[in-house]
Amino acid sequence: MAPTKPTVEHAIDRTPEYEKFIEELRMFHENRGTPFDPEPKMGNISVDLLKLFRHIVEHGGYDKVSDEKLMWRKMCEGLGLMRHNAPADAYTLKQIFYKYLAAYEIKTVHKKDPPPPEILEFTTAKGGSLLTRTLENFQAKVKADREESEDGTPSRERPAADAPSSARASRGLREAPAPRVLFAPDTNSSRQTRHASGGQQTGTPNSSNSHSQSHAQTHPHPHPHSHSGTPVQVHPQSHPPPSRGNVSHTWQPSGPDSANPMVSNYQPPLLGAQALPFRIVDTPASNPDLFMRQQRLARQPPAPQPPVANQAMIIRAALPPGSLDGPNIYDRCLLALRSGIRQEQAFAAHHLLKISFERGDKYKFSAFSGLAEGLTEFSLGVGNMFYHVDWTVSYDPEFEEGDIGELDGINGTPDILERIARLERKNVHDCFQDADLTDKLTMILETTQTIRNMVMMPDNAHYISEYPPVKDLLCVLLHLPPLDLVVELKHHALEIAEQIVQYLVLDQEDPLYKTLLQQLESTDRGVILTSLRALNRISLVHPTETNKLCNVPPKVIENLSNWLLLNDEDLLDMTTDFLYQYTAVVENLDSMIKAINVGHLVTQLVRLLSHGAKRTPREIVTREAEVVHDPPSETVVPTPRDLLDRLLAMDDPARCCTWIKCFFVEDPESHITQLAIWQAYNTAFLDPLKRLGRPMMAAPEFIKNITSVYQSAYAHIVQEQTPQGSQGSRYLIRGIRPRKNPVGLDGRGYFQCQWPPFPHASGGGCALWFCSAEKAHDHILEYHLKQTRAAHGKYDEVKGNFHCLWNGCTKYPPGANPELSLRRLMAHVKVHVKQEEWDHQFTQKSDNYYIPPSSPAKHRSSASSSIANGGNGSSSPAAPRGGRIIRPAETITLWSVETASVRDERQPNAPPQAAGIPLSAVLILSNIARNIVKTKSQQELIEQKAPEGWNERLFRLNLPKLWEIFTENKLLCPYIADLIELINLETDSWPSAVGGTGSRGPFARVSSFSLNQ
Repeated sequence: MAPTKPTVEHAIDRTPEYEKFIEELRMFHENRGTPFDPEPKMGNISVDLLKLFRHIVEHGGYDKVSDEKLMWRKMCEGLGLMRHNAPADAYTLKQIFYKYLAAYEIKTVHKKDPPPPEILEFTTAKGGSLLTRTLENFQAKVKADREESEDGTPSRERPAADAPSSARASRGLREAPAPRVLFAPDTNSSRQTRHASGGQQTGTPNSSNSHSQSHAQTHPHPHPHSHSGTPVQVHPQSHPPPSRGNVSHTWQPSGPDSANPMVSNYQPPLLGAQALPFRIVDTPASNPDLFMRQQRLARQPPAPQPPVANQAMIIRAALPPGSLDGPNIYDRCLLALRSGIRQEQAFAAHHLLKISFERGDKYKFSAFSGLAEGLTEFSLGVGNMFYHVDWTVSYDPEFEEGDIGELDGINGTPDILERIARLERKNVHDCFQDADLTDKLTMILETTQTIRNMVMMPDNAHYISEYPPVKDLLCVLLHLPPLDLVVELKHHALEIAEQIVQYLVLDQEDPLYKTLLQQLESTDRGVILTSLRALNRISLVHPTETNKLCNVPPKVIENLSNWLLLNDEDLLDMTTDFLYQYTAVVENLDSMIKAINVGHLVTQLVRLLSHGAKRTPREIVTREAEVVHDPPSETVVPTPRDLLDRLLAMDDPARCCTWIKCFFVEDPESHITQLAIWQAYNTAFLDPLKRLGRPMMAAPEFIKNITSVYQSAYAHIVQEQTPQGSQGSRYLIRGIRPRKNPVGLDGRGYFQCQWPPFPHASGGGCALWFCSAEKAHDHILEYHLKQTRAAHGKYDEVKGNFHCLWNGCTKYPPGANPELSLRRLMAHVKVHVKQEEWDHQFTQKSDNYYIPPSSPAKHRSSASSSIANGGNGSSSPAAPRGGRIIRPAETITLWSVETASVRDERQPNAPPQAAGIPLSAVLILSNIARNIVKTKSQQELIEQKAPEGWNERLFRLNLPKLWEIFTENKLLCPYIADLIELINLETDSWPSAVGGTGSRGPFARVSSFSLNQ
């Protein structure tokens, strides 16, 4: 199965380039005198004209896109504007470009003058060829189209099936040629005699006559002539004259002077050779069944005649079709809803719901007078289903309180909640309902859902928000009995309230405001979420009023504090939005202090600062790795005794190659003279081989074996100047360097004893090499301490003036402990030799690790650590020419925290900004820190001479966490800095959490540190 293409979401990028383009386009249309909409709509989507213009121009422009079939649909898909109806979407997009961008494209892209608006913007988007459209050719084309569409006399055309060029005609019989008719001009006077004209008028055309005429035109008969050449007069009855407007099939000369011998003597060809068409005629003999049915129908009694048509029926029949089709479906549904007839109301409720769903982007209250009133009044009928009340709406400007069910349709009903509380409930059960109640409840569900669908459009929401009875309807719906029957109704009511409250100003005594607060005591998550969204949107788009959220019950505040403990993303989002608006009012904080423990709330909000955070480590190099090189050395370490014995057991050239691997390492940046390496080999093997009576390898062969061991090793001659000033040759082996510690045949590195040979000797240790800690341990015991082990391998209980001289160790210096136990000293020495063995057991691997000079220092940390563990690096660096890492880089790890973020639509290239629950939490904390010092509770605390204020009580224990978030979260850093400043301004008498006192203390560095982040 092919993978689905990713869906492209269309949105307006309000960049400076977009704003400049829209302004330029606005000036273009203003100069042109055409209307301009900067954000045209395709359903609920606003079209980005800049994206549309670029997309169409990239595909060749308007004319090219219009010429290619289905290209506008592809443009919709490319821009992410394809919805459900592809043809309609494609034409809508084409019309938008045609009205607002076509002339601009011709002017800016093609550098031509666009056609006048009369033949461009003020016409439909049908067709293309805008670049060649002029006033003359466009009007001629429109006129031709209009003439073709008018009703006129159709031209007489032959059927396409009989055309000679058709495939059937080419395969069938040849068509007979048209008969040749000789033409003779009319030489008679244009004036006709009375007899001639009367003769022409005596013929009455009928169907048989016309048939005979057409037959005569196809097959003309010869006319009788006299022998004298005078044409014989034909009787009118035998040959009736042709009907008016048809061509005559005979020609009769009107006078003797018009006779022509050629015409008189002309004889048409005989018709016997031409086949005549035949048509089967039904007769009683050929089709008896047909005639029997006709006789049977004739014997039946005649059908009753319809009554005589009255005047209305006569008028209706005289009107053209379509004149009396009745109202459209919109008016039909509205009138049916208000008719009071149950069947009509069911029809209206069903179809209005379908219309609001399918045409929700165009179905507006303002376009249909009485629609909002009709839907509201019908939905109020739900009250009679559960209470003994009939809700009605009165539009009397002098309305006075009368019946309990009469609502004020002009100003609203301020005591609607008191009226609902006095209502007497009907005995309606959840599980058993009659058919009438179910049908009526279904219709009310459909009407409320219709309102809900329509208010999703901002224009409809603003329109119905100015209709006061809709607030009474919401209060009635939300105070219905707690039954499962009405759960869906209540959800529809909350969704309606969510859309319309943004245009309303609700004070603390408003019935709808109290009703929404009451819903926060519910246990239904959906009810709580929708109610919180509605409360958060109060006066959202009002130009002057703000949402104060006053007089919130203590139970609701406690619920809000508890909801912060839940792991529910949506509920946390809505709750923090509510608390942000609630804590912005000083009076609300007094109520909060009395209702809940604000300290617990602050702790939870500080915890939410890290909600959804992702911690990522970041290493910062405090000191770069030191890149140094061992200087070329001519010194080769002596061969250990045990290694020499194993090498002597081999024969050349295997002994030579093994010796090279044990005492030299590959290094392309180093070298050694051929003389030095040959002397080292002779020193190690010349005397032992002589004692064994074995020959020594020749120098040329030795040099050749060296270059075969390592690929980078090769012999090289360097011309250099001697100290005497003359030129001399120096013979080198490049690509290898001596090891500082030899390596055994098994790859284990040798280490040297670090114990000096004499107690007061200066310099390094003794010259012996060991490859195991046990041998070095026994060597120190026997050679340096002059002690031996007991027969069972243990140490005797010997005490004396023992001391440790290993590489300047100060653990047991000489004379410090005259009664030091030998066992204790050797346990200490064992630590030295084990560490030395561990440092050199991977010497071969670390020495062979080579890093080229071009590799950056940041990639060498792992290699440097490996070399440092091997302990084979040189501590005397020379001029850096190669790539040998000796000391690793020093780094520190900093943790960064990333929380929810969003980019500004107007500046997409700007850095992301904090968003989501962490941002709401820090803003709530800032509101509390800013406003709690202005409350009456703060004044009461000061009057009690308390040593601390509310800010110290609430934030003192949370300051370390705030500082941690400040240093780790780059997005929240400026908000935390402002919060700490607010806390510090009110707590300048107590020390800060990170040291220092005074009002500015460490907070003076907040701004500069945040900028450095």
